Amino acid sequence: MTTANDPWGRVDADGTVYVRTADGERVIGSWAAGSPEEALVFFRRKFLSLETEVGLIEQRISATEIAPAQAQATVQRLLHALEDANALGDLDGLRVRLEALTTAVDARREEVKAAREQARHDAREIKERIVAEAEHIAAEATHWKASGERMAELLEEWKAAPHAERAVEAALWKRLSAARNSFTKRRKAYFASLEAERETVRIRKEKLVEEAEALADSTDWGPTTSAYRDLMRQWKDAGRAGREAEAELWKRFRDAQDKFFAARTEVFAAKETELRSHAVVKEQLLAEAQALLPVTDLRAARAALRSVQEETQWRRSNPEALARAEGTVAQLRSAITSLEEQLARARERGDAAAISKAEEALTARQAWLAEAERTLAEFTS
Repeated sequence: MTTANDPWGRVDADGTVYVRTADGERVIGSWAAGSPEEALVFFRRKFLSLETEVGLIEQRISATEIAPAQAQATVQRLLHALEDANALGDLDGLRVRLEALTTAVDARREEVKAAREQARHDAREIKERIVAEAEHIAAEATHWKASGERMAELLEEWKAAPHAERAVEAALWKRLSAARNSFTKRRKAYFASLEAERETVRIRKEKLVEEAEALADSTDWGPTTSAYRDLMRQWKDAGRAGREAEAELWKRFRDAQDKFFAARTEVFAAKETELRSHAVVKEQLLAEAQALLPVTDLRAARAALRSVQEETQWRRSNPEALARAEGTVAQLRSAITSLEEQLARARERGDAAAISKAEEALTARQAWLAEAERTLAEFTS
C-alpha cells in the first residue's frame, strides 16, 4: 500500500491514518479497504460533518434563537467530540471557534439574565401601579358603577401583565385582593345605608301624602291652601325615596292637591260669575237712580224710584237665575243623600277607609250646599 499526504494529516504504508494538531500527530484510524486517497476523503468527510455542526451552532448563537444553557451544552459536547475525533482537518481551528462560542454564550447568558431582571422590574412596576390605583379606588371612590368597572379592568390588566419575582408577585396580589374586598364592602355598606335612608324618606312622604289626602275635600279654602304650600315645602325638603315608591307617592300627593284646587277653582268661578251678574244689575239700578237727581218734582221722583225698586225685585225673581240656583241646591241635596247612604253601608260593613272617605265627601258637599242655599235665599229676600 502506498502513502498519501494532506495538509492536516497522512496515511502511511501500513494504512494507519494520522491527523496533525498543535500537540503533534494523532492516530485517527486505519485503512485497508482502498487506496490512501480514499482514506483521506473518508476522514475529511468526518471533519466536514463536525465543521458543519460548529457552523450551525455559531449561527444559532449569533441569531440568539437558542437558550444560553442549550447553546453551552452543545458547545461542550462538540469540544468533547474534538478531543478524540477521528476526522481529518483543522481540529485546532474548530476548537478555537468553539472556545470563542463559549465566551459568546457566557455573554449571552448575562444578557438574558439582565433582560430577565429588567422584565421582572418592569412587571413589578406595572403591577405596583395596578395595585396603587386599586387601593385608591377602594379608599376614595364614590362613583360606584364606573369604579366597579375600573376595578374589573385592573384585574384583567393584572392577568395580562408579565410576572415579577415570586415573592413580590405574592405580596402585590395580596394587596390587590385586599383592595378589591375593601371596595366591595364599602360599596355594599353605602347602598345599604342608602336603602335605609330611602326607606326613611318613604315613610316621611307617606305621612305627607296622607295629610294631603285628608285635606283634599276641605272647603276651608284659605287655610287649606296654606297647608298645601307647607306640605309641598316639606316634600321638597324630605329627599327622595326609591324610584318606584317616589313615583307612586308623588302621584297620590299630586292627585290630592289637584282634587282640592279643582274644587276651589269651581267654587270661586261660580262666585265670580254670580258677583259679576250682581254687579251689572246694581250698576244699572244705580244709574237709573242717579238719573233722578237733582229732584225737582218730588211726586215724579217717588214714582220713578218705585219703578226702580220694582225692577230690582223682578231681577231677583228672574226665572232663569232662580232656576239655576234651585237646580244647584237640588243637585247638592241629591248628592248628600247618596253619600249618606254610602256612609251607612260603610258603617254596616265596618269599612274604616270607606267610612272616612264618605264622611269627608259628605262634609264638603254639605258646605257647598250651605253656599248654594244662601245664594238661593237672595232671590226670595
